[in-house]
Amino acid sequence: MRRREFQRLVTGLAFALPWLLGFTIFTFVPTLSSLFYSLTDFNLLRPASWVGWSNYQTLLFDDPLFRLALRNTAYLTVIGIPLQLLFAFFTALLLNLPVRGQAIFRTIYILPSIMPVIASAMLWLWILNPQIGPVNYALEALGLPSPNWFGDPAWSKPSMILMTLWYIGSTTIIYLAGLQNIPHELYEAAEIDGAGGLGKLWHVTVPLISPITLFNLITGIIWSLQFFTEAFIISGRDAAGAPQGSLLFYALYLYANAFAYLKMGYASAMAWILFVIALAVSLVLMRTSGRWTHYS
Repeated sequence: MRRREFQRLVTGLAFALPWLLGFTIFTFVPTLSSLFYSLTDFNLLRPASWVGWSNYQTLLFDDPLFRLALRNTAYLTVIGIPLQLLFAFFTALLLNLPVRGQAIFRTIYILPSIMPVIASAMLWLWILNPQIGPVNYALEALGLPSPNWFGDPAWSKPSMILMTLWYIGSTTIIYLAGLQNIPHELYEAAEIDGAGGLGKLWHVTVPLISPITLFNLITGIIWSLQFFTEAFIISGRDAAGAPQGSLLFYALYLYANAFAYLKMGYASAMAWILFVIALAVSLVLMRTSGRWTHYS
């Protein structure tokens, strides 16, 4: 390497050094440490003792709460994420219409997604309160049954999905940016070929927006696999995911093992299983995306 190139390399590394140190100390080393602790029995009160694959075997074959957490998280992912994407897409279509007050509408839709999560959870506890909540008040006024939303195991996960639909502002903005990048010439060509509104939506908009859908799908699934704060607040900070374990999502059970039961080795094993699940799902989506994703 020539002297000038070496000096530029050293200068670049010097500027990157604060980030490299932070990444090494706060991310890389803890990640490797968690991999080690996942193979040990460690509870913060005594030195870690090596147990090998015992934590993983217990999780996969002997822990019914682990399987319950997986089912609850899968429910949130399989049902909630497609609904979020669909709702965000059609909201973006509306926000893309040239109407008066367009900037105001866009601001209103993005506001919920930048609210503190805890404040949003407390707000929805009031909105869906079975006694004083406005939703049940409106249902009773219409003569309809009023569920015990978060307090009924049959309604708690649907209620959680309903609440998460309120957070689609960032997803909507990403869709909106994609819609604005679609060339108008393609819509004009579709009109010449006799396509109506639905035809242009299905044959032009949906294919050209598919890379955005892929991005939102992967990030949404990773988000749902780590879903924690809302369930923790709404279940009353119950590590068991009340009511009756219906809100025991994966991240909540991981938190309970780590900080309620002090089973750090067990929780580390859960974290690595979660990493493998997220990686596998992302790889499958990326490998299969060529069949339905179109790039201009």
